[in-house]
Amino acid sequence: MSKTLSFKTYSAKPGEVERTWHIIDAENQVLGRMAAQIANVLRGKHKPQFTPHIDTGDFVVVTNAAKVALSGKKHDDKTYFSHSHYPGGVRIDSVKDLLQKKPEKVIEHAVWGMLPHNNLGRQLFKKLKVYAGPEHPHAAQMPVEMKVNQ
Repeated sequence: MSKTLSFKTYSAKPGEVERTWHIIDAENQVLGRMAAQIANVLRGKHKPQFTPHIDTGDFVVVTNAAKVALSGKKHDDKTYFSHSHYPGGVRIDSVKDLLQKKPEKVIEHAVWGMLPHNNLGRQLFKKLKVYAGPEHPHAAQMPVEMKVNQ
């Protein structure tokens, strides 16, 4: 006589997710590789209880955003295009200028492109904290240092 096996798929509930804080030093880190790992941590894909439609991710603090590295000739050639939907409202910013004015935006833009573009993605994006220098106000959360794979 054979027994029938029954398995149930685990689905995480929003209230039972434990969140930790991670800190990444962006100095001399390649932007795309770092952004991909940040997006995975924000999404919660590094946890065994990952559920695609639930926010199971952790918080990420990125320091030294002004010292991030770009591979190839991106430092000179890469641009960001935006339009205000008004006539003549085109705005084109180069990475070189953006790293001088608002270095946080370069990392935020790269990570946002790797998250889902819906309500869940906006909720996940709020857990990313990016700072241009080495100081950050999240020492009380005791963030764990996270290494980025090169």
